[in-house]
Amino acid sequence: QVQLVESGGGSVQSAGSLRLSCAASGYIYSTYCMGWFRQAPWKEREGVAAIATDGTTSYADSVKGRFTISQDNAKNTLYLQMNSLEPEDTAMYYCAADYFGPCSRISDEYDYWGQGTQVTVSS
Repeated sequence: QVQLVESGGGSVQSAGSLRLSCAASGYIYSTYCMGWFRQAPWKEREGVAAIATDGTTSYADSVKGRFTISQDNAKNTLYLQMNSLEPEDTAMYYCAADYFGPCSRISDEYDYWGQGTQVTVSS
């Protein structure tokens, strides 16, 4: 079992920044990949970014150059630094863990999920 708890969401104006955190606990040592997803009302869940144990990262085109995913293995914490935020980034953000890979941004491939943290960007 893996437990994931997100934090760091909030309300910010357009062009602002936020850093999301995801604290992981439980049997995390075999986790192959960690990802960030988001879901806005009446929209499908979108894979924002993913990072594998070897540090390889991938990003959705909509956030490339603005968002950065990283992890601190000593703290068992995943981060998402979000800069130049836009109203279109408003959504509930979730972190997720994928035990087996291939470390995509497809939600069905992830095994464990946090409860989410809300990000609201106003213009």
